[in-house]
Amino acid sequence: MGRKRFIALLRHPAFAVLGAILFAIAAFVGVRGGMEARARLAMDDPVQISDQALDRLFNRDIAEREIRGALAAGDNDLAQSFVELAADRSVAVDPALADEVKQAQVKAGSVTGTAGRFVQGLWTGEPVDGASLAGTAVGDLFVFGDIRDAAREGTRYLTGKPADPWILGLAGVGIAITAATYVSAGVATPARVGLTLVKAARRTGRLNPVLAVRIAREAVKVEEAGGIVELVGNVGRVETKAGTQAALDSLKVAESPQDVSRLARLAAAKGTKTRAIIKLLGRAAIVLTASALDLAMWLFWAGFMLLGFASSCKAAIERMTMRYIRWHKARRMRDAELATPGVSCSC
Repeated sequence: MGRKRFIALLRHPAFAVLGAILFAIAAFVGVRGGMEARARLAMDDPVQISDQALDRLFNRDIAEREIRGALAAGDNDLAQSFVELAADRSVAVDPALADEVKQAQVKAGSVTGTAGRFVQGLWTGEPVDGASLAGTAVGDLFVFGDIRDAAREGTRYLTGKPADPWILGLAGVGIAITAATYVSAGVATPARVGLTLVKAARRTGRLNPVLAVRIAREAVKVEEAGGIVELVGNVGRVETKAGTQAALDSLKVAESPQDVSRLARLAAAKGTKTRAIIKLLGRAAIVLTASALDLAMWLFWAGFMLLGFASSCKAAIERMTMRYIRWHKARRMRDAELATPGVSCSC
């Protein structure tokens, strides 16, 4: 009897109405969540995106872990970037650890070390910090760097060794940008520095392969040279605001010229803290890639709940209709029995 009553309860129209109400509430929540996910996906402010991500991820343990890791790797610039990010977000770190970073910075800034890195950048064209970038940039501003790169890759090609036609193409663009730098009295300097960094990132394997393909595709198209100039100009702006390593790290995570533009905007707002942000968040510092999945999931569940709502409404209507038909049929039979002579009601 208990089972029959339970089944009867499930078949009652009120149960279907209750289900429709619950599905409607769930569908409303799903639609609202989807709208919020869509708003986040449409957001194109890298500063706001990175701040929201840091609110969820950044704390003292992570800050100290990253600082110690950077010091162990000899990357004093990254360690200092994390110290500054922690201070900016009011995250307290061990004072002894912060002092260790400061001492490492002082040691790295010695006259002998700076001069050595300047010469290294001038000769190899592979900058690793501000001093070596200065040497590389000096070489490029006097066209020495572009001639050096073209001669190096051309010699490799002629001798049957692996050559990089990509570097050859950028060397040609570099000569044109260098000429524009002189003509514009230095206005084009950020683009010149940016191109130097792009070449260095390519040579050292720190250029995102996806971005490399796009740049290489444009490097051989004269009509799209303006796109390359804009891209390398944004790289130069990252370097100006956040430093050489931050610019190289940007090229490692960027997948399109638009990504580089967003990173330039991030660097303009965050300065030398940019490198720590990129190290911690990667491309998620400028693009809400997770929101696309969030949007799809919210829409899926909203659609599923709407289907449940429609199904519950249909079931409720059918059950109420059937109950009315049975009641009406029973009433007609009772009226017929009462109207028939000689027939008494058994009840």
